[in-house]
Amino acid sequence: MLRTDVTVIGAGPAGLFAAFYVGMRDLTVRIIDPLPEPGGQLMALYPEKYIYDIAGFPKILAKDLVNNLIQQLEPFKPIYTLGERAEKLEEVNGDFHITTSSGHTYATGAVIIAAGVGAFEPRKVGCPGEAEFTGKGVYYAVKSKAEFAGKRVLIVGGGDSAADWTLGLKDTAEVTLIHRREQFRAHAATVNQMIEAAEAGEVRILTPYELKEIRGDERVREAVIFNNVSKEETVLGVDAVVILAGYLSKLGPLATWGLEMEGNKKIKVLDSTMRTSRPGIFACGDVASYNGKLPLICLGFGEASIAANYAAAYAHPELKVNPGHSSERDEAPTPAAAH
Repeated sequence: MLRTDVTVIGAGPAGLFAAFYVGMRDLTVRIIDPLPEPGGQLMALYPEKYIYDIAGFPKILAKDLVNNLIQQLEPFKPIYTLGERAEKLEEVNGDFHITTSSGHTYATGAVIIAAGVGAFEPRKVGCPGEAEFTGKGVYYAVKSKAEFAGKRVLIVGGGDSAADWTLGLKDTAEVTLIHRREQFRAHAATVNQMIEAAEAGEVRILTPYELKEIRGDERVREAVIFNNVSKEETVLGVDAVVILAGYLSKLGPLATWGLEMEGNKKIKVLDSTMRTSRPGIFACGDVASYNGKLPLICLGFGEASIAANYAAAYAHPELKVNPGHSSERDEAPTPAAAH
């Protein structure tokens, strides 16, 4: 059983940065995530989407942010345990033993939960043809803009992802957006840009419209939409239908670890140290809940550094919580080998 000083549950941005800070404390770290590659939702759902609220970057592609985080962490030789879901937690002789979906058990001195929104799956519309053409022209994420080049694309949704990709694909594809309401949930600035693009003839926006049916042969060829006020139906010729109606998420086995919860998807942290109700277990990022919480990546980075330093001090009580300034180092530390 290969032991590490700290184990991070979740390989999204907060988890990767937490692991980096564990490395900065000269400690070993393991990262466990059920997805096959690091990056969490950023890589699984929108790797080619720009992010605008990372300090020091006017804008950065999600995949580039993840790659930068991985590169930043690489000198500390983290142990990536990917494609395995953390399921069971036990305390044994002062350590935590984490058993995963693969049946493997890993020992650690402290745990940081950075599981984001937990396991997630796209929200379906439920119309005829949706299941039949999934993978044949029906999408729930945009992973590559090039895949839609020159195509007639129907986007369904009214949130940030729908608005962002209406703008993001307008120079690549012929884009029509439908939303069931007149008002959009997306950020006002993005909605205004989208409306300007529609007025300039760069995209088409139809409200209040819903998706009624998807038709085709070996691939999607048509989408039937309807105005939910007038009930008027319209048939659109399309090559792809991108359904961006949000995601259903659940915390899964982590919810059985005896931690105080906020609802059924958030873990309550007790104070500014990011500690949970169970000593030695800390939380950061979207999974962590406290009064005044904002679900922002930039805030998750701060929480991750706090959680990592307190987890390091828990695993090794002789360490000070305050790591000092990184600029005071001549070079990055090299952690001891896992044992």
